[in-house]
Amino acid sequence: MSLFLSSSSPHLSVCLFPEAINCLNQAIDIYTDMGRFTIAAKHHITIAEIYESELVDIEKAIAHYEQAADYYKGEESNSSANKCLLKVGHYSAQLEQYQKAIEIYEQVAMSTMDNPLLKYNAKEYFFKASLCHFIVDELNAKLAIEKYEEMFPAFSDSRELKLLKKLLEAHEEQNSEAFTEAVKEFDSVSRLDQWLTTMLLRIKKTIQGDAGDLK
Repeated sequence: MSLFLSSSSPHLSVCLFPEAINCLNQAIDIYTDMGRFTIAAKHHITIAEIYESELVDIEKAIAHYEQAADYYKGEESNSSANKCLLKVGHYSAQLEQYQKAIEIYEQVAMSTMDNPLLKYNAKEYFFKASLCHFIVDELNAKLAIEKYEEMFPAFSDSRELKLLKKLLEAHEEQNSEAFTEAVKEFDSVSRLDQWLTTMLLRIKKTIQGDAGDLK
């Protein structure tokens, strides 16, 4: 069924998506009754991807990614659960549900920082949590950053933390030019994706008299 729903099938009519979702939900009910939660989780991801890419209903996509994460956690498939949770965090922040995004990024960061193979990723998740804090309140961001440094000392030496400190200083001084310069410097080495650009723009718009761009 997942092959049938693949994005590589461009001829699948949009009107078929609700019916496909209905079929997948019925399959989920069957697999959960059988205790086969990993397969049920995969079907929830397929539904989430349909809402994400085809029907563009992000709230429903979030709900299905959350359910998939719950099933994966129950099966102790933590890596798969975290992938789903990161999707939830990503979209929650976009929808301005910052507290929810912060909790998810912190949770995933803490679950990866003790894993020798994954701990390098923890700084990215603490960085994203910090940006969500920053949008809500500058003081919250400062306190969160201090907490993350204590929890994960490797964060202290990261380019992400150096950027955050420059942005906090620029924000305190209400200096939009310094803010933009810090972002440009970071972007010249580590390209900003659309999500990071969006979050940084939201922070920058809180500087008085700012035009609301990163140029």
